[in-house]
Amino acid sequence: MSTTITAFGNNAVAVERTRPAYQAYRILHLGFAAAPILAGIDKFFHFLCNWDQYLAPWILNLSPAGGHTLMLAAGVIEVAAGILVALKPRLGAPLVGAWLCLIIVNLATMASYLDVALRDLGLALGAFALWRLAKEFTD
Repeated sequence: MSTTITAFGNNAVAVERTRPAYQAYRILHLGFAAAPILAGIDKFFHFLCNWDQYLAPWILNLSPAGGHTLMLAAGVIEVAAGILVALKPRLGAPLVGAWLCLIIVNLATMASYLDVALRDLGLALGAFALWRLAKEFTD
């Protein structure tokens, strides 16, 4: 953890926690650990939505397993990515950002759900911001 704080002992920890950059890191860390885990689990239960509708037809044509099975695999990947972000944000955050970029490509090639693609762009930028902050606040 690199920091320029000159306080000593417990005061250094207290000062670090009051820094806006550290607070932003903690908010993003929690969010990008929880969101992929929750979305991944929901791929199995469809409480939030029917996730299968977001799969581009050209991807369906590439998969011998079928769309629903592909989305279940995506759910497993998302849960694993969320756990990785929770444990190692320097590794997990750029993976989540890249995964979100792949989702954007999938949605954009469908020429539908472009509002979701735009939101995923914002999420991808947040994941990449977490990655940069994690370089400062983790070992």
